[in-house]
Amino acid sequence: MAVHIAVGDESFDEIRKTGLYYVDKSDLLYDLVGQTNNKVTLFTRPRRFGKTLNLSMMESFFDINRDSRAVFDGLNISKHRDFCSKWMNQYPVLFISFKDVDGLDFESAYKMLAGTIAKLCIKFPNLEKDTSVSYADVEVFHRLLFKEADQEEIKNSLQTIMRMMHAVYGKPVILLIDEYDVPLAKASEKNTAQNRFYEQMLDVIKGMLSIALKTNEYLKFAVGTGCLRIAKESIFTGTNNFASYSVLDEDFSEYFGFTQEEVDELLSSADRGEKAAVFKEWYDGYIFGNTSVYCPWDVASYAAALLKRRNAKPKNYWRNTSGNGIIRDFVGRDDLDVSDKFETLLSGGSITEKISDELTYDTLHETEQNLWSVLLMTGYLTKADPDADEEDVPLKIPNAEISRIFEDTVVKLFTDTLDTGRQRELMSALWSEDTVTASRHLNDFLWDTISFMDYHEDYYHAFLVGLFVGLGYAVDSNKESGLGRFDVLVKDRRNRRVLLIEAKKSATQEGMGADCDDALRQIEEKGYVRRLEPGYEKAVCYGIAFFRKFAMIKKPDTSRQQ
Repeated sequence: MAVHIAVGDESFDEIRKTGLYYVDKSDLLYDLVGQTNNKVTLFTRPRRFGKTLNLSMMESFFDINRDSRAVFDGLNISKHRDFCSKWMNQYPVLFISFKDVDGLDFESAYKMLAGTIAKLCIKFPNLEKDTSVSYADVEVFHRLLFKEADQEEIKNSLQTIMRMMHAVYGKPVILLIDEYDVPLAKASEKNTAQNRFYEQMLDVIKGMLSIALKTNEYLKFAVGTGCLRIAKESIFTGTNNFASYSVLDEDFSEYFGFTQEEVDELLSSADRGEKAAVFKEWYDGYIFGNTSVYCPWDVASYAAALLKRRNAKPKNYWRNTSGNGIIRDFVGRDDLDVSDKFETLLSGGSITEKISDELTYDTLHETEQNLWSVLLMTGYLTKADPDADEEDVPLKIPNAEISRIFEDTVVKLFTDTLDTGRQRELMSALWSEDTVTASRHLNDFLWDTISFMDYHEDYYHAFLVGLFVGLGYAVDSNKESGLGRFDVLVKDRRNRRVLLIEAKKSATQEGMGADCDDALRQIEEKGYVRRLEPGYEKAVCYGIAFFRKFAMIKKPDTSRQQ
């Protein structure tokens, strides 16, 4: 039977009804509701780890307006017959997502929030028609629906709708809140000296959730998701029977992300078992609690690509789901000396840091401890040891995908912060064929940037290109020329000259000289210079060898003249 995998479909019912491949996480329902006494539960996980799909599953299971027997038939939860009889489709459910609440300022973000509440009202057209609902609530409901409510009514909106649902169904309401912290994260990103609205957004979100979650007689229980547990804002302070589960907690650790067994089963079903090692290298390595998991977004994305093209190459799918500003903010800080730690991480090693899973968006960047904590909670780092202490945590980069995100970010940061004066001195030395001065400057640049111990040639190519592009030169890299591909070609059109560079990664420092000679021999034997486009009068050729933070530059005995 053919396997069909959807990427980005976060509707549980649609996945089940259309026969798409589903990794069964339904036991989460039993473990959470049947085995705990949580009134409010918060799950914090990185983006794209199945939070929304799990809440969609909960909505389908509990919603009194549905008959979900068919979509859950055959899943693990169906084995718990008494539980299903007691809970399936027995309660009104209110499911809201804050993932789209964003704006350049408070006014635009607040409008997005009001629009989110209005869409929620549209899902329940019968509430205002039921005679058991109070007239006062109907009036407020209309204002929420048409985005005419004042801020106090917005803060009370979830409780208002829940009170109406309680009146109609005669039962307390299950509240599901997806990405509860996105409005605060977005406000924090745009909270500049000229545009301060974090505190305003905090006031609204805190008011809305506090009213809905604390001493709310219409609430059966609530489940929320987000990236961080917000501490200082005290959104959850005073909430009875509140439990929070982060990437550090063992409980429920297997329900967000795919386990090895689940990935193996998916690949077997898709007849792509030969790619197991590639999946593991690129997308495994996260440790939540004591469970090792893959990123489900990546697994689904690459598996879907392999179903179309059996020879599809792994890609960085996770990077394209959001910006990576947190890394740039971290490595770009002049007041934090983290270069050695980042080099350890990029070399495949681990560092041990004190971690807190209670953070606040307006103070994320105040301390180094906060920043390491954020990188862990948001999926850029993971625990290096499943049994590690919850405070002094060994951290590592989980896999090849995240390693490349770090590498790309570090290289870009390097090019953005180059000393243009020293760049010009390097270029002057290269054009004048002064290899001693050029080597000194190139080694200084290598020393000043964060780099990696398992340096690969792509890193060095990007490093060189960044040096030249920053001064406005036209640069070709790895383009067809002669009988092969040269590494870097720098064009100075005004002066009708080019630099042609072949770069090598050396296995040892002692072997750098021989690798430079080999690079120059390659330029000569493959005829790179002869195949340059007409019009350039001078081509200066260099063989450059790199070993970790060291560079050596050599030139032929005589530069080629065209």
